[in-house]
Amino acid sequence: MNFDVLMPTILFVVTLTSMFLGRKAESKLKGTLEKREFKTRDTILMVAMIAVAASIVVFVPGMAILALFLFSYSSLLFTVSYAFSDMKPNRMTLYCLIFVVVSMLAASAGLLGIMPADLRLYGVLAFIGLAGSAIFVIMRVHSKQATKQTWYVAALPPALFLLLFAFFSRTFIWFPYLLDVYGVIFALLIVIYMSSLFTWKTVFIFAGFLTALDIVLVWVTGQMVQAATAISGLGLPVLVSFPTIPLMFSPQGILLLNLGLGDFFFAGILTSQTLKKFGKRVAVLSLATVCISFGLFELILLNKQLYDALPVKALPATLPILLGWLPVVAIKMFIDSRKNHGQEPALPQQ
Repeated sequence: MNFDVLMPTILFVVTLTSMFLGRKAESKLKGTLEKREFKTRDTILMVAMIAVAASIVVFVPGMAILALFLFSYSSLLFTVSYAFSDMKPNRMTLYCLIFVVVSMLAASAGLLGIMPADLRLYGVLAFIGLAGSAIFVIMRVHSKQATKQTWYVAALPPALFLLLFAFFSRTFIWFPYLLDVYGVIFALLIVIYMSSLFTWKTVFIFAGFLTALDIVLVWVTGQMVQAATAISGLGLPVLVSFPTIPLMFSPQGILLLNLGLGDFFFAGILTSQTLKKFGKRVAVLSLATVCISFGLFELILLNKQLYDALPVKALPATLPILLGWLPVVAIKMFIDSRKNHGQEPALPQQ
């Protein structure tokens, strides 16, 4: 029987990282969100907007989708970076040096002919300019000796992302390497940024409605599959692609499995709220069962007899995530309920 351990492991590592980083970053990011939290109607509206987007995206011109997603990703990078841009000078120097090194490597790749020929000159100059901008930020920070949030520090991550996409999206460097890197980065950022918006009540509403929607759009209408195909064809980091371990092969070469950022977001939101409600042990246990459940569902995709039995050649990934998370949470809530009922009320002191 064919099976895979890599994608469930990646789901575990990325979600675990986002869960604990989100807890540490919540106080800073709540300021950008004005300490707002989703109410029931907000959660239902969010799921409805997902349904509308998945239904109409196949009819939207590719350039419009591209512009919308690039703007959304850049805004997310800028917002999160701005919240943490008040670093001390030493950390700021290290932060900016990363952009200098990456920019010079990208410029070198252009000089070596990896960029498309018609974009090579512009790409090399653009990356040299970005490296110069990062050096300027280092000099400015050290001259002021101030640690406050600044827009020019937050502008470096979205600038690098847009340049890499513009000049490398048609090369082998983008898919699957940079696509997976940015897929993981955005999966982390989405969970970190939005986990503070949910409460224990609204996360149940969100989980139920989103899973039901995913089942309908994948198995009934097939619109989610069409939307994913349309968006992924543009080279946008809306998913991650990794080979199976053990390796499997198809007529096209090594078999790659895909997992959308929405599934990372779903797992991250569930486990982040579990961490807030029940603590680290229950949260990590629920994440482990989520990944085991996800791995078991993968068996259907990787084994021909099971795969051929599917009415639609796809699986709603939210379903194994919910089925893995719910039993652990339900058992914990039941145990806590029994403990609370078993406690006798304290007698008033004389």
